[in-house]
Amino acid sequence: MRIRLRLSPSTSSVPFNHVHRLLGVLHRWLGPDNPEHDGMSLYSMGWLQGGEVRGGALHFPRGATWTLGFYGYDPTRRLTEGILRDPEVFSGLRVLDMQVVPPPRFERRHTFRVASPVIARRHRADRSQEYLLWDDPRADAVLTRLLRTKMERAGLGPDHLDVEVAFDRTYPGARTKLTTIRGVQHKGSLCPVILTGTPEALTFAWT
Repeated sequence: MRIRLRLSPSTSSVPFNHVHRLLGVLHRWLGPDNPEHDGMSLYSMGWLQGGEVRGGALHFPRGATWTLGFYGYDPTRRLTEGILRDPEVFSGLRVLDMQVVPPPRFERRHTFRVASPVIARRHRADRSQEYLLWDDPRADAVLTRLLRTKMERAGLGPDHLDVEVAFDRTYPGARTKLTTIRGVQHKGSLCPVILTGTPEALTFAWT
């Protein structure tokens, strides 16, 4: 299930690296016993959309949209109750309305545009982490393995686990971007990804 929130205009600036603050808001709404609070996440969370850059930060004079995706359970009631209790996000942004977005009809192959950096990393022999970016073919295997692991955890059967993920390296606007999550910087790729698999697998990834 994908949910789109429409937010009011901001009253103060929003830092570029605001994803950790969004994560805190989401968990506040869902409550401490929500199924996404611990373990491997089966949800997706986009960055705020609709802003403009001014003075080294983001501003949302016309409001913002924020897209959330959940797999395996319907968070609508819990999310609605949390928003009604406290619709504040931060920087003056408040939730105005919530819309459930129906999934598109997928075939066997689809190119997904991304709203936030895609992070792929692996452990080196010395146990340090290496970030694999859009121009490194090894990133495809990492993203494929991660998606298959999430699908297995979600209970999708073996018929769907032949799904494959690859960066679209023909995309002319591909670039890297640093993002800070809970005080730690991560290097990701702003580049579309191509998924090949069953319609059910692609719907899971879309969510």
